[in-house]
Amino acid sequence: MLISTREVSGVIIVDIGGRIALGEENAALRVLVGDLLSKGHKKILLNLAEVNYIDSSGLGDLVSAFTIVRKQDGELKLLKLTSKVRELMQITRLYTIFDIKDDEKVALKSFSPRAAAIA
Repeated sequence: MLISTREVSGVIIVDIGGRIALGEENAALRVLVGDLLSKGHKKILLNLAEVNYIDSSGLGDLVSAFTIVRKQDGELKLLKLTSKVRELMQITRLYTIFDIKDDEKVALKSFSPRAAAIA
């Protein structure tokens, strides 16, 4: 799994590529989200455009990250799901939990002004 981060308009965009599956990949995602929260970043957008596979453990980590961010009064949203990932979200009904956007500009505007980020 490849991960890079960038900040746009107070939102941290996490660009993820490859697989989100059982193993080191999961730990990397959990560590990254925890690190962002510890630095005061509460607006997180996970860009999954380059993710070609997610297993059940990976789904669990996405849900866990969502829960952790929410408990700290933050927002975690998903961006640009591939057709395979979108189908998995529909089968598991996780699309009812996550705010999923297809356009980055729309996603950035959808964040609440109350979830403040520290630059």
